[in-house]
Amino acid sequence: MKPAKSLKLAFNMLMHSKLRTWLTIIGIVIGVAAVVAIVSIGEGLQQTVESQLGGLGADIITVNPGFSRAAGIFGAGRPGEFGGASSARSSTAKNLTQKDVQVLKTIDNVQYVMGAVSGRGEAYYLGESATVSVSGVDPLIWSETTTSRLESGRFLGPSDYDAVVVGSRIASNVFKQPLALNRLITIEGRIFKIVGILNESGGGFGGGGDNSVIMPIKAARDTLTDVGRDEFDSITIKVSDAGLIDTTMQDIDARLMIERHVTDRTKDYSITSSKSVQETINSAVQSITLFLAAIAAVSLLVGAVGIANTMFTTVLEKTKEIGIMKAIGAKNRDIMMIFMLNSALVGVVGGLIGIVLGAIASTMMPASMGISIPGRGGRGIGGTLITPQLLFYALAIAIGIGMVAGLIPAYRASKLKPVDALRYE
Repeated sequence: MKPAKSLKLAFNMLMHSKLRTWLTIIGIVIGVAAVVAIVSIGEGLQQTVESQLGGLGADIITVNPGFSRAAGIFGAGRPGEFGGASSARSSTAKNLTQKDVQVLKTIDNVQYVMGAVSGRGEAYYLGESATVSVSGVDPLIWSETTTSRLESGRFLGPSDYDAVVVGSRIASNVFKQPLALNRLITIEGRIFKIVGILNESGGGFGGGGDNSVIMPIKAARDTLTDVGRDEFDSITIKVSDAGLIDTTMQDIDARLMIERHVTDRTKDYSITSSKSVQETINSAVQSITLFLAAIAAVSLLVGAVGIANTMFTTVLEKTKEIGIMKAIGAKNRDIMMIFMLNSALVGVVGGLIGIVLGAIASTMMPASMGISIPGRGGRGIGGTLITPQLLFYALAIAIGIGMVAGLIPAYRASKLKPVDALRYE
């Protein structure tokens, strides 16, 4: 029997038992839709993390005082104003000093090293007051290590003292009147000129921040009362070769342990990079996505049981027809092919509908939260990432489940003897 004829007979069998067929298809639809929705949302979340952290400086390393043993070998924690901090600061941790900066400059692959200080100060602008975060940086190095971009104005220069660059949220949200370029702002009684305004999301690894006022470190030491004269709150390091960042972090860790006379048990600093944070978050997202997808896959097993049940019932109903086909020359493989194609069609229809419903479902929650990401290697839809590979595998799984579930009923149908099949009531 020609394959086209077998496919036509399988399709006719599918159409002549509509209610039972659609009840079976629903099981596949639910399973495929759940898997597609969960995996695409997980991929979209991972893509969002990569797009947000990818612009924070893959060549930037940050050293912070304090160490949490739960944070790992380098004490990696969540990003702070200058690129990260340990998840738990030690109350007895020594502050970073100029000596640490000098030691770090001697390490291979280190291009720039900048110590920074931070604190909070009372700011006054056009008769209004607010408490703002202040960061003190080295103007000569900050422009080389920061990943921030300017909305207007310029970065700090080597001759600046009474000048500041402000983050986008400080500029637009803190005071009733937005901060403007070349206007004056008073911080802790000192008057500063606004020479630059950063783009939104300008902060991260390498300095700056949407919620910070950045000024020269000397001015910050003279302005803020809670900043030490010879100490730093963080040290930012820019490497020459981002591909060697892991090796460089190990060299930094070893050199600081010697210079600060500490061991793994008494370590009082943490080292972070955007790469390590991204890997940690991606690993967590992948684990959660895999766990949820495994739960959703249970519904596919339920759908497979439904297909097998339907196919057994169909074989019983079509016993006489099987006897007639075998009596006029149909071979065992022809009968088996018809029933296998029938079950595969159930998988195809269920898979296609499941993919469509899964794609729609995956956009509902991210879209309602206003999340949107660019597509890369697929199509980004409202915070999800639906790739051609995902659609192909989802459909292939649906077809595969249909054929596997129909294998035993199809085999039993092919082994029916024509005489017994014709006498079956």
